Amino acid sequence: MTAAMSVSFSEYETSVAEALDPIHAGRLFAKQDKILIKPNLVTDAPFPVTTSPRFCGAIIDYIRAHSKADIVIAEGVGDPASETMDIFHSLGYTRLAEEKGVELADLNTAPVIRLENPDCKRFPEFYIPEIAMDHFIVSAPVLKAHSLSVYTGTLKNMVGFAPPAHYAGSGGIWNKAEFHIDIQQAIIDLNRYRHPDLSIIDASVGLADYHLGGPECDPPVGQLVTGLDPVAVDRMAAGLLGLDWQKIGHLAVNTT
Repeated sequence: MTAAMSVSFSEYETSVAEALDPIHAGRLFAKQDKILIKPNLVTDAPFPVTTSPRFCGAIIDYIRAHSKADIVIAEGVGDPASETMDIFHSLGYTRLAEEKGVELADLNTAPVIRLENPDCKRFPEFYIPEIAMDHFIVSAPVLKAHSLSVYTGTLKNMVGFAPPAHYAGSGGIWNKAEFHIDIQQAIIDLNRYRHPDLSIIDASVGLADYHLGGPECDPPVGQLVTGLDPVAVDRMAAGLLGLDWQKIGHLAVNTT
């Protein structure tokens, strides 16, 4: 099995299965009791700035076809002027959760545990929601360039697990502002504490200039990228934006 692969995108309902079948995701899901889907909902801007609820809906359907696991969609938004549950509602996730019978969880307010790793240069200790440690994590971000980290994909998507009570910093500009300090190392450290178990990136469109808006890729990238190795998945996806992963700090180091 390859570490990462991509498939051509046609529509979520068929393309998600075409991406997940070759990595035997169904067998993996069948072994799980609790599965957490982590979209990228950094603001209330719709797709392709944030993960489409249709994409998450197709992932839920695929999981349900193979597993009896409890499913939760979890996010901790970065915008301090917004509440996670409000963004869930405005982007269609509240309706999705009701239709699919899944839970929604706010990672910004969830109970946390404290972890330590002296090998982590930026965060030798880290506070993370308990839910991250007892669920199988499916990271489901969208393909985007990033103004600070150059690229944002499945590894950076894990920043949503950083609780503002510990990582907002003193300025109050962003809920995860501590990650803007030495951001490459911060992403590396976080993923050493907890990285995705399975990643599927929606690269059907793509943002090549800026993670909070700007022009969409023209033509659209037209791919889904998936795999069990999040570093390999991000390296492949970065290439779809014409980026050299060897020049992106958190992709040049294997954190898994």
